[in-house]
Amino acid sequence: MRNFLVTVNGKQYEVGVEELGETASAPKAVPVAASAPAAPAPVAAGNGTKVLSPFPGLIKNLLVENGASVKKDQPILVLEAMKMDNDITAPCEGKVTFHVQKGANVESDALLAVIG
Repeated sequence: MRNFLVTVNGKQYEVGVEELGETASAPKAVPVAASAPAAPAPVAAGNGTKVLSPFPGLIKNLLVENGASVKKDQPILVLEAMKMDNDITAPCEGKVTFHVQKGANVESDALLAVIG
């Protein structure tokens, strides 16, 4: 098996490609899972910590009310990408102020919320 880095729309994915014609004595190939893009680190803003979108997607649900107090690592919204729901969590404690609405499409690094 050979591993390759493939870039699609500016995102890098690691893929494994099995070579044909392997003999019975060749080592068994192990599938390589595509690595998900890493979530961007939260950015401290003047009035709090920004929560940025790790990838493009659809805001499927806001899990807390605007202005609610949240704890670190508490899910605050669901971002759907490629038919998969992804919980976006609070990077710190504080009150959440959303900058998106349910049903909105967002791009990578879009401002989702500020926690302060």
